[in-house]
Amino acid sequence: MNCADIDIITASYAPEGDEEVHATGFNYQNEDEKVTLSFPSTLQKGTGTLKIDFVGELNDKMKGFYRSKYTTPTGDTRYAAVTQFEATDARRAFPCWDEPAIKATFDISLVVPKDRVALSNMNVIDRKPYPDDENLVEVKFARTPIMSTYLVAFVVGEYDFVETRSLDGVLVRVYTPVGKAEQGKFALEVAAKTLPFYKDYFNVPYPLPKIDLIAIADFAAGAMENWGLVTYRETALLIDPKNSCSSSRQWVALVVGHELAHQWFGNLVTMEWWTHLWLNEGFASWIEYLCVDHCFPEYDIWTQFVSADYTRAQELDALDNSHPIEVSVGHPSEVDEIFDAISYSKGASVIRMLHDYIGDEDFRKGMNLYLTKFLQKNAATEDLWESLEKASGKPIAAVMNTWTKQMGFPLIYVEAEQQEEDKVLKLVQKKFCASGPYTGEDFPMWMVPISICTSDDPTCAKMQILMDKPELTLVLKDVKPDQWVKLNLGTVGFYRTQYSPDMLENLIPAIKDLSLPPVDRLGLQNDLFSLARAGIISTVEVLKVMEAFVNEPNYTVWSDLSCNLEILSTLLSHTDFYEEIQVFVKDVFSPIGERLGWDPKPGEGHLDALLRGLVLGKLGKAGHKATLEEARRRFKDHVEGKQILSADLRSPVYVTILKHGDSTTLDTMLKLHKQADMQEEKNRIERVLGAISQPELIQKVLTFALSEEVRPQDTVSVIGGVAGGSKQGRKAAWKFVRDNWEELYNRYQGGFLISRLIKLTVDGFANDKMAAEVKAFFESHPAPSAERTVQQCCENILLNAAWLKRDAENIHQYFLQRKAPPAMV
Repeated sequence: MNCADIDIITASYAPEGDEEVHATGFNYQNEDEKVTLSFPSTLQKGTGTLKIDFVGELNDKMKGFYRSKYTTPTGDTRYAAVTQFEATDARRAFPCWDEPAIKATFDISLVVPKDRVALSNMNVIDRKPYPDDENLVEVKFARTPIMSTYLVAFVVGEYDFVETRSLDGVLVRVYTPVGKAEQGKFALEVAAKTLPFYKDYFNVPYPLPKIDLIAIADFAAGAMENWGLVTYRETALLIDPKNSCSSSRQWVALVVGHELAHQWFGNLVTMEWWTHLWLNEGFASWIEYLCVDHCFPEYDIWTQFVSADYTRAQELDALDNSHPIEVSVGHPSEVDEIFDAISYSKGASVIRMLHDYIGDEDFRKGMNLYLTKFLQKNAATEDLWESLEKASGKPIAAVMNTWTKQMGFPLIYVEAEQQEEDKVLKLVQKKFCASGPYTGEDFPMWMVPISICTSDDPTCAKMQILMDKPELTLVLKDVKPDQWVKLNLGTVGFYRTQYSPDMLENLIPAIKDLSLPPVDRLGLQNDLFSLARAGIISTVEVLKVMEAFVNEPNYTVWSDLSCNLEILSTLLSHTDFYEEIQVFVKDVFSPIGERLGWDPKPGEGHLDALLRGLVLGKLGKAGHKATLEEARRRFKDHVEGKQILSADLRSPVYVTILKHGDSTTLDTMLKLHKQADMQEEKNRIERVLGAISQPELIQKVLTFALSEEVRPQDTVSVIGGVAGGSKQGRKAAWKFVRDNWEELYNRYQGGFLISRLIKLTVDGFANDKMAAEVKAFFESHPAPSAERTVQQCCENILLNAAWLKRDAENIHQYFLQRKAPPAMV
């Protein structure tokens, strides 16, 4: 059976109705995390009871059964005991058969100090004094349904809670640190609305009598969907009306929606093996948006999906070192590696495309078929396709296999020719590569659901078709010469589009006058940026298009533009005209900055708050004079307690004053960090400290990252912030990671935080020598769970170097000529 970091004292087996036989040997295979028990004679077949007495360690690794450190309201340091078993760490808490397909029921009892809260997957059925020690109690929980080991959970610690019942009678509680029950109310509301939504969507009731959502101080992931006892980082669950910003509320809503979706999709029906992890994660990452859209229609969350998940997945999946959504997993250490943007974000994007292709009604029918057929069992990707095929009558498996079994996605090249009253479109698909036009021997092909709209009605598809071959010619009836044509309505299809120059020329005015919907404006700009990055078009063409966004009102469109400018900015930090791109950023962002101003206007909502924070942060970092002065003034008032900054303005103000600050500024920020009572505020500060630009202060921030002041899971974002803060920061952070590799590696022991650390630290480099240096370092300091990340980073560095060589001069010329006075006629 599986067993890791556990010492077995005695073990015995009693066949039903017979006497027990004691095991005579325990053979540990530590490499494979297994133990073999030997008995003096052959055991008889049939049912029986295996009893094991063992000792394990309450570790500090944020996996298995581990301890989490917290401070009481009076300032004492205490520990809670909590669990994190996915993917393969239940075996660190008790010997078991630790594979998703080996399901069982669990009867759990915990012996705990009587003044502590003890929780597990099910409700408490008995609580009695422990005979040997009057300070302890024994807490017994109801038997669980049939479930996988990775979903078992228990927590012992000090917590407050808020509770409610959902419309369908499920008891919902949110557990918070002591004294912070108030901060659990937002998540409680979301959870209480979400359970009935899923029950109705899947047409399957939530199967347990209760669900608890609990905030854990030390937590590696964002959250974990343990059945009936969902664990969260504090920042993914707690919301303080006064100190939480709009993006935190949105994040909490999405994470709650994600984890509750797993109660059905993952917990009730579980993947057969880790190869199908994407099904769990991709599905939950898609439906969390459906759920938030239901609870908060004003978030315009589906547009945000495109910028947060869809474009992120395409960025990673265009690399040669990407991997298919379905990736065969052998050794458990390979599981950690696939908790990445392909499993989550590409998974979610292809499910969104599939949902659109099938239609909501048939999709729901298919989901219900799937969940009822495999209730309390395990299923593979094919099983879901079969249910959706039955419900929709469409060739789901054939279409979807092209998206899940091969890596990458297509670039669709389109040109149009006017023939009297009609437009004839010619479409060609080829694999899209970050390194430029695809030149491979084989010819990967996708079955692509394609929708096309025209300026006649930009919100409605004039034609929908499944492109199942390399080339396709289509006739669009009654489209006049001056009408534009756009592919991929709603940016739902997982492909990039390259228009012929004249088709693109026609689309630009539709960005300026906003007749193209926001998600399509975003998609168009993002495709162009990727094509420039891959060297298929010139970066200057994209910069010209970016200038067409002067009238843009939409937060998400700005957010995506901003990310792309950030990428370009990082690239140009390797040149001597870095200042020029800062001027460009100021020119692009100052009109919208002036329209928004610093203070919310009456009737503004969630998205206005997000946009204001984004724009002011951009302008402040770029050194926009008026923004910098105002940020300094408001920061001073904030620190002196005259006028506390609203939560939505804190990040932009902090980053602005740090970027242009000195050692006094840094000391003030560290003091604010120490005083902050809320993890969200601590994280907010940790993420921006790296903006400081003096070398000796950069070192100070890096040292701070490994100090007791920063929670282990957050060290990564401090170091990442330094690497992303400036050219000096990038060099310093990489050196720091190398110098402290042993400590960092031991701290994260192969979990996905190590991958994140590597990516954040080295992704911004842009010369071949650095790629070789990174490669060499990890050859002599192997990190098995991050192997693919290292390859992807090296590939990115080489791609950056090529991009710089190819386009830097043109970009420089473009910036110079923008500043030149117009020629006299």
